[in-house]
Amino acid sequence: MLSIITAIHNQLDMNNLFYENIVRYTKNIFELIVIDNASTDGSREFFESNGVKVIRNEGNYSYPYCQNQGIEAAKYDYMIFLNNDVIVSKDWDERAISIMQFHKLDIASCSATEMLETPEITHAHLKKWKRIKNPFVFFFGNKKWVLKLTHKLMYGDWDEWTEERYKKCGNVIRLGIAGSNVFVTRQGIAKIGKWDERIQSADFDIFLRAKKRSLESGDIKSCHVMLGVYLHHYNRLTLLKRKIPFADKENKISIKDKWDIKTANEMLKDTNMVVK
Repeated sequence: MLSIITAIHNQLDMNNLFYENIVRYTKNIFELIVIDNASTDGSREFFESNGVKVIRNEGNYSYPYCQNQGIEAAKYDYMIFLNNDVIVSKDWDERAISIMQFHKLDIASCSATEMLETPEITHAHLKKWKRIKNPFVFFFGNKKWVLKLTHKLMYGDWDEWTEERYKKCGNVIRLGIAGSNVFVTRQGIAKIGKWDERIQSADFDIFLRAKKRSLESGDIKSCHVMLGVYLHHYNRLTLLKRKIPFADKENKISIKDKWDIKTANEMLKDTNMVVK
């Protein structure tokens, strides 16, 4: 059983496609918890009309703030913090939980558009995706037909593409984290704590906290990416739109205010991530 936690602000067409695929491809019993940050395009009403648990915020709050709201509302021991611009794949949840149990992981990510086997493979994959996505999104926006077409052009048959990847990579994991999706067990949260609401780059922070604890106490493993389970991340769909300031922006600090850069990058070694 799984708690899926997702924060949104508008993007009705993306939310519709996201929900369709969650329902289609999730195998376990699950609850979907949507933290709505004052959407004005009918997104919160769309989810509520489908029986989804919606937490209504009256402002646009930051990612870690919303994830902690989701933790408070979640009822299952496995939680997945999932961006709304993600398309899941067949049996993604069952496969991911099985891999986590096999490797005794309390925190992990599925592989995604921005996190594959190596930096070189990831770079080439992202480059292909940007070539496909950017012209369509620039000229036609984030309409559902655009989202579906660009996804089709990227992968062809989605089920076949992700199944081949699962056959190829299986239970293989690599050190790292994909910020678009983060699995955490309730036991893992008890050990490393909730998301640090001061830091917008919260995926870096939670990776570093898990890695630090693994080195110091050894009662949790570092976060790893599960290479066999792939999720598509549309990645920065709202980049060309006007950014709305976070309601909690006064509380923010940078990752460098919390972590010594040299220490952080030493812990990030063997991933394709770096603190600058």
